[in-house]
Amino acid sequence: MTMWNDFNDAEPQSFDLIPKGTIAPVRMTLKPGGFDDESQGWTGGWATQSYETGSVYLACEFVVLAGDYAKRKVWSSVGIYSAKGPTWGQMGRSFIRAVLNSARNLHPKDLSPQAAAQRCLQGFHELDGIEFLARIDVEKDGRDELKNVIKVAVEPDHPDHARLMGVAPRTAPAGTAQPTAHVPPTPAAVSAAQGYRPAAQPAAATRAPAPGHTAAPGRAPVTGKPAWAQ
Repeated sequence: MTMWNDFNDAEPQSFDLIPKGTIAPVRMTLKPGGFDDESQGWTGGWATQSYETGSVYLACEFVVLAGDYAKRKVWSSVGIYSAKGPTWGQMGRSFIRAVLNSARNLHPKDLSPQAAAQRCLQGFHELDGIEFLARIDVEKDGRDELKNVIKVAVEPDHPDHARLMGVAPRTAPAGTAQPTAHVPPTPAAVSAAQGYRPAAQPAAATRAPAPGHTAAPGRAPVTGKPAWAQ
């Protein structure tokens, strides 16, 4: 039995990036930020609000479940709201839709009532622990260093989805309309989103939660982007 103070058999640290474009099944967990806004349906303390920008996001950790990079972790944020315009939140909504399609084996063109019902959430808690197929990419962080990120969920219309997820293949239902394709956000798109200001901005998340809106017990709102996600 290994003694607690003998680290000779500990696994070496690995700082090598997972290659850009790697597709692998992952489990997503949420790091609660303690921010609630009942008028938006954001309850349970799952969301995080930045004091610096007022933006609201989900702080996510992804664990690779299988393949050459099993057990490796990736951290990314999923945008919910930005006072600078709707694009940040729309990117997050597109990502979550793709996550649900991937996890629940819903073809993105399946617009049936049954599929539509499975794309509805009772709360962010349903995303905590969800497993789906992801594309792992590489981008620079705020310190201009490269890091892995996950911003694209691989949906059942991808040829490798069924095999890698161990589910039945899905084909596009006949006679259904095609929804707008999810285009992975680029650094330029994110910059444009942060700089865009519409004529009338939503006010729900720019103000502090109304009386009675409380954060999850024991959790304080997080200032800016968490250090662990840099």
